[in-house]
Amino acid sequence: MERAEILRRLGLDPARRAAILHEDDAGMCHGANTAFVELSKAGALTSGSVMVPCPWFPEMARLAYRDDSLDLGIHLTLTSEWAGYRWGPLTRAGRASGLVDEEGYFHRTVAALGEKVEPEAAEAEMRAQIERARAFDIDATHIDTHMGAALHPRLAEIYFRLGEEYRLPVLLPKRAESYARVLKYEPDEVLPIWSAAAERLEEQGVPLVDDFDMTPGVASADSEAAYRRLVEELPEGLTFVALHPNAPGDIETIVPPRAHFRTDEYRLLGEGRMAEWLEAAGVQTLGMRPLRELYRENLARRG
Repeated sequence: MERAEILRRLGLDPARRAAILHEDDAGMCHGANTAFVELSKAGALTSGSVMVPCPWFPEMARLAYRDDSLDLGIHLTLTSEWAGYRWGPLTRAGRASGLVDEEGYFHRTVAALGEKVEPEAAEAEMRAQIERARAFDIDATHIDTHMGAALHPRLAEIYFRLGEEYRLPVLLPKRAESYARVLKYEPDEVLPIWSAAAERLEEQGVPLVDDFDMTPGVASADSEAAYRRLVEELPEGLTFVALHPNAPGDIETIVPPRAHFRTDEYRLLGEGRMAEWLEAAGVQTLGMRPLRELYRENLARRG
């Protein structure tokens, strides 16, 4: 199917740029959940994804159960990066699995995970996270991956296969070079795998996003200019914008030097500044649910 036809079937004008305004890390803490619900209801976010192993997952699950308008996917989680606030596998996997560090939590970096993980253990863990979300009655709209861990070359085919099994679109940008750089992968290591997968997924009817952008992570004084520039410089097609807004109150303790990235974002989105810039730039927005519905329509047509 031609790209323009895919965009039209998603309700988009192919001649205009489009963005999915997505909150990563729901479930990580109370402030992330507060931000996701408030900003989704205000139309400032169009989707999000939840970290099932994290302490505040049950709260996010309850909120999603009460409000089926929330567009919520599963942020498959295999790493735990913060210094004093950590989480580990649902499967209670031990050191032999390669999933946990010497403290018994997920590794802090994707590099450490990739060096030690047993793919079978990672698959069991990712499947457990999806099943836990289903057990909490989350009507997941998609699958994506915390810190890109599930897209590691040793794990990527599992990630794609789980999307197919659960009939959920996966996050994999067609133009993946910037995504690889953000995730700190060597392009030569991952792009051949990802490109082949993207072609295969599209043949299977999975609608993919075109590009990826994310939270700028700048000083508070520079935040307004950085987010305006992000909007104005969005590329052609459909861009997945991974944001990390957090209401104040807990993130300042979790990650003191970088908390302002998330609280500044919460403020800008809540004030409607991003919406103003998107409208001025003629950028369309949508969530991940239309991609899931199109994928399932395509599967039904294929029989």
